Amino acid sequence: MLITDIKGREEFISPDKGEDIEKWSGTSEPPTADINVYIIDVKEEARLVRRIDLRLLPASMFIYLLCFIDRSNIGNAKILNSDTGDSLAQTLRISDQQYLIALMIFFVAYIVFETPSNYMLKKFSPSRWLALLMLCWGVLTMALGTVHNFAQLAAVRFLLGAFEAGLFPGLIYCLTFWYKPEERALRVALISATPTLGGAFGGAIAFGVGQLNHVRGLEAWRWLFIIEGAPSVACAIIVIFLFPDFPETSTWLSAGERELAIERIRGVASLGHARITWRETKETLTDWRLYLHYLIFVSISVPFSSISLFAPTIVSGLGFEGLQAQLFTVPPYAIAFVVTIVVAWIADRYEMRSWAAFTTFTIAGVSYIAQGALPPDSFKARYGLLCVAVPFSYASVPPLFSWLTANLRNTGASTLAVPLNVSIGSLGQIIGIFIFKSSEAPGYPTGLFTNAAFQIEGALFVLLLRAIYVRRNRRLAGQTGVMTWRL
Repeated sequence: MLITDIKGREEFISPDKGEDIEKWSGTSEPPTADINVYIIDVKEEARLVRRIDLRLLPASMFIYLLCFIDRSNIGNAKILNSDTGDSLAQTLRISDQQYLIALMIFFVAYIVFETPSNYMLKKFSPSRWLALLMLCWGVLTMALGTVHNFAQLAAVRFLLGAFEAGLFPGLIYCLTFWYKPEERALRVALISATPTLGGAFGGAIAFGVGQLNHVRGLEAWRWLFIIEGAPSVACAIIVIFLFPDFPETSTWLSAGERELAIERIRGVASLGHARITWRETKETLTDWRLYLHYLIFVSISVPFSSISLFAPTIVSGLGFEGLQAQLFTVPPYAIAFVVTIVVAWIADRYEMRSWAAFTTFTIAGVSYIAQGALPPDSFKARYGLLCVAVPFSYASVPPLFSWLTANLRNTGASTLAVPLNVSIGSLGQIIGIFIFKSSEAPGYPTGLFTNAAFQIEGALFVLLLRAIYVRRNRRLAGQTGVMTWRL
């Protein structure tokens, strides 16, 4: 229990420090261990949170930015310098179907390796595990610049998916060790919004790298993979030494700060020293409400992959060609970064995670419907709607992750449920690969209406899940010492 007194301090009443009281769920009796009282100074806590933010957030954002650029640059490479016959698709002589398979196989590996990766992160520490992932995916991205046929392209993409799989759920998982539930949505937003910057930077970088076509005998798309993979390799070494692990083992905090970091989240967040038990794993796997969270994430994953992988193709279908198509992918992503941060701040500030997700789903869905309904040659109007649909598609992610993690009651659940959410959601990313058909350019009705359908479906499932949590909270009304479900 956390009590704030008139002097601006908080008393945290907790069981013995050796016990993981997160195992206390909202449907069970509160723990009966010996009670200790820890006094939290609110000003000291705010100062500590700022220190944690400065140490964890910029590093997480930069790592995920590199990851997303290395993952999605194949969309830029596909059409880079296509007007001169030097794009990836033209050089390797691959068909549209083979290109889609190369995209899909990435997500197959992504689904398989995400959950095991989170367990490895917990076992070997975030700094070591994330550095290893960075090194491997950076080398593999550079290796894409050396492929000469479809088989090589598919093989490297599969390995790339295997090593990138653990990053995003791993970063979200790391937040649960440092922040309270009400502090997470904005932090999740800052991390998950970096793909929007990756999309913007990716298009701008591709525009510049396009000028290197045939330098030293290499097509520009090969230079794109080499140049964008190198920073991940170089930064992996830095991550080992600077990325924070767990509050309990942090050497960059003083003894007092370390104790405060542990005590302020005790009972409401994951514990670095807590062991994951089979009982927790079983409870997480059989908790049916979590599968509603996963199903909602499938809905957002369809436009997430279809837009990130096909944005240059979609923009080229709107009347922009060659290097110009790369440049015009920047505005939708730049707007998305701002919208995502604002939505996350509102979700955190007013405890409106479910309503924030519902609103963004609905706006994005309506925008996709409007795009599909317009004549194919209404380029300006459809581009304007793209600049609405893309931001609100991305903006659903932070409140959804914050909502999920706020309703996970123990460390084992966080370890398993977060990567499962992304893994199952990746089924939506596989669907997104196949919906923008080149034969339907420039209208792309299948892609736009499919995105719209999944957005509307996501909005409806958000309302259903919210109603379930509201009903559970009504049953808990009047009970003392019981954790309610967050909305």
